[in-house]
Amino acid sequence: MPRIKFSEATLSTPSPASQTPALEHESVVTKFFRATEIDARMLGMIAALLLVWAIFDVWSGIISHDDGLLGGAFLTPRNLWTLLVQTSSIAVMSTGMVLLIVMRQIDLSVGSMLSLIAVGTAVLQVYQLAPALGVGHPAIWVLGVAACLALGTLIGAFNGFLVAYAKIPAFIVTLGGLIAYSGIAFLLAKGETVAPMDQTFEVFGGGIQASWLGPFWSWILAAAACCTIAYAVVNGRRQRIRFNFPLRPVWAEAFLIAIGSFAVLGTTWVMNSYPWPQGVMEDYAKTHNLVIPAGVENRDGSAICMAGEQVVHCLNGLMHYTGFSLPALIAIGVCLGMTFIATRTSFGRYVYATGGNPEAAELAGINTKWLTVKVFALMGFLVGVSSIISSARLNAATNALGQTNELYVIAATVIGGTSLAGGVGTIYGAMIGALVMQSIVSGMSLLNLPAASQNMVVGGVLVLAVYLDQQYRRRLK
Repeated sequence: MPRIKFSEATLSTPSPASQTPALEHESVVTKFFRATEIDARMLGMIAALLLVWAIFDVWSGIISHDDGLLGGAFLTPRNLWTLLVQTSSIAVMSTGMVLLIVMRQIDLSVGSMLSLIAVGTAVLQVYQLAPALGVGHPAIWVLGVAACLALGTLIGAFNGFLVAYAKIPAFIVTLGGLIAYSGIAFLLAKGETVAPMDQTFEVFGGGIQASWLGPFWSWILAAAACCTIAYAVVNGRRQRIRFNFPLRPVWAEAFLIAIGSFAVLGTTWVMNSYPWPQGVMEDYAKTHNLVIPAGVENRDGSAICMAGEQVVHCLNGLMHYTGFSLPALIAIGVCLGMTFIATRTSFGRYVYATGGNPEAAELAGINTKWLTVKVFALMGFLVGVSSIISSARLNAATNALGQTNELYVIAATVIGGTSLAGGVGTIYGAMIGALVMQSIVSGMSLLNLPAASQNMVVGGVLVLAVYLDQQYRRRLK
């Protein structure tokens, strides 16, 4: 019987209680990883992300003649908040690309598909629904969102049908889609920018006040997330006891709860440290008849009040903070949902089994053709979600909206540890990979580097990620 490979996320590591005497001579680091069951590759990706952040912060500090790490423009609440918003669209699509590549498929058309979906929905809103229902009608944004999700799912299912039942290689099908979908988007938009989108629909882009959660609800969400982390670890221990599986040491589980809660609370603190942009503050002051004291603008774009006794009034009346943005929350929600699908459902297990060995999966009774259609349809659905975020953030749609997105999505997936050979990949890895990719792009844009240099770096990072993946797989053999 051929050997079936599964994702590292589905494999459990024995606890120290089950170790043999030969393992007693392991190093402290090895014992730590074995006890906590932390994926060493994930730590490597996080270390790479922090290194990228440090480099760009020091570099931007040197350029601005500032004091390096403490004075760079990259590691500021404003830039990190914006970075999460920019990453959301790519991160959402990367979660779907994980399952495709795990299954030994690929979708090169996601960028053009995003453009087509965004333009089609924009045309529906601007030229059809707004004149028929009236500008601002509450049904417009609902129909717009539904159209994005439905159109994306249909296009993805069409790609999957051609791959599974017409037996055309996925590379060819999606390469043709990359060209064709962009052309259809151009015809729909007539080469123009379709705008503006519905005002409520714009909330999904994160660029207006209504799409910011605010500090209070952000802290409430963070507290709920910490409780969820603790519950997940405790419940996991109960399940291991129930099925007589090896247990992690208590200290290891406490460490996992602590490190997860620290990450959640730290991210929330950064998001809550970014004040409203000055323009938003001015609009808010005019709406509420507040006097704006004389002041200067600091590095974060926030107003520093310099009007003596009016300082307190300025801080209380104008210094509001954004908290989490809706696009970032959508990306986090998609990550959690896709992780559940990939690790806790028969659908996810079938995907990994098929990617590990398609012939064995068919012999086991898995309908691999229908599974392929469903995975491509899921990819299309997620592209629809990303098109909502992208077009709402721009408040417009063009046929070039998703240009080169397919490269960033594939790069983020591979950087996140998904093997191009199939059978191995994690959703959280793709999310970290997307953040790494967007950090590189954002950092180079912050430094005003030429677009050609940015493309060279992104291409080099992708090749390096594939090389490291091959070296890792050779070590496992």
